Amino acid sequence: MEAIVPAPQTPLQVQSFDAPLGRRIIDLHIWAVRAGLRGAGAYDLFDGYCQRLVVDRVPLWRAHAAMETLHPQWAGYGYTWRRDLNAIQPEQYAREQFSGAEWLGSTMYDLVRRVREGEQEPSMRRRLEAGPEQRDFPALNEFFSQGATDYFAQLFSFGEHGDRAHGSGIVYSFTTDRLGGFDDGDMTLLQATLPALSLAMKADAGHVIASALLQTYLGEQTGKRVHSGAIERGSVESINAVLWYADIRGFTPTSDAHPGPVIIDLLDHVFETMAAALRSRGGEVLKFLGDGMLATLPFAAADRAATCQRALDAAVEAMRELAALNVARAAAGQPVATVDLALHVGEVLYGNVGAADRLDFTVVGPAVNEVARIEAWCEPLDRAVLISAEFAAAVQDTENRLESLGRYNLRGIREAKEIFALASPVQS
Repeated sequence: MEAIVPAPQTPLQVQSFDAPLGRRIIDLHIWAVRAGLRGAGAYDLFDGYCQRLVVDRVPLWRAHAAMETLHPQWAGYGYTWRRDLNAIQPEQYAREQFSGAEWLGSTMYDLVRRVREGEQEPSMRRRLEAGPEQRDFPALNEFFSQGATDYFAQLFSFGEHGDRAHGSGIVYSFTTDRLGGFDDGDMTLLQATLPALSLAMKADAGHVIASALLQTYLGEQTGKRVHSGAIERGSVESINAVLWYADIRGFTPTSDAHPGPVIIDLLDHVFETMAAALRSRGGEVLKFLGDGMLATLPFAAADRAATCQRALDAAVEAMRELAALNVARAAAGQPVATVDLALHVGEVLYGNVGAADRLDFTVVGPAVNEVARIEAWCEPLDRAVLISAEFAAAVQDTENRLESLGRYNLRGIREAKEIFALASPVQS
């Protein structure tokens, strides 16, 4: 059996995996690979890794792991392990956090910068107790003031210089408060096992990113269905749902009168206002159609009335908030939007429709056509919200909020349909 011999000024090089340190490395490798194959999440992976370091007598005081992600709101997420809590604290990082002075002056950014300059797996070691020159980042001074003595960080890229399909990589930092800092065995254990942990973390990152992208572009429930394997063309099911169809009145002249970025800003604010009203009531935006929006609130038969009630409440809230948004935008000299909205309820086919290599997860059926035709009557009837007779019959209108406007011919529909509106019109 060969001895473990230290190289000058570097962590120990493992000459034999029969030695205690070698066995610790093997055991931690095997655990990381098996946990990754089981599909363990990043939280459990990093928590398990830190717990095993402690069992292996690494004097861990604080540890941190962070990854970039692809999400419209969040640029990344991370986990901080603390010995005093013996627990992991999850974190999310808003996109604006990655442009401020705090980020640009951090150890993490320094490692990212070095990757962009072509360095492979950059690392950083600072013996904090050795002197001020070892505390050349604000965070290191803060750690030292709390008793830390040694700091090690390393970044692993996913792919060559970062694979954007799975985030650009993962960065770790480990801190101890033991006098003398980490010893050579501690450093060898970290450096030898972090690649295996990173591979398991990458697998989870890919799952998280795919899930987030599908939910962002398809909606929460639809995204989950697609991610779980509902991807076969023609695979549909019949569901009952409230249908919410909205459109901006007079959008073409508005868009012609303003620059593109201004119009996009208007659409973003209008769509977010409507989506926010639906989000808290179980509604899901199925798709945006230029200046229009189709959303659904699926329900079981026993929940028909309650779901229609929630949809009506959402419509009232959305119109109220849109009116307030228009006041604020007009005061700022920005274009405003008048939104027409129709509510209907019925049975639709929900699932995959399209070409062999380009599918759309959507709803189809006569009820979808009808809600679009009802919305077209908003402007002629000068009402912001119109409601089908089927919806009006389903909702428990104890507050007498609905009134019949009579029967109207809907394009493509054989018989005239009764249309309802809010008894007190909401000004948009």
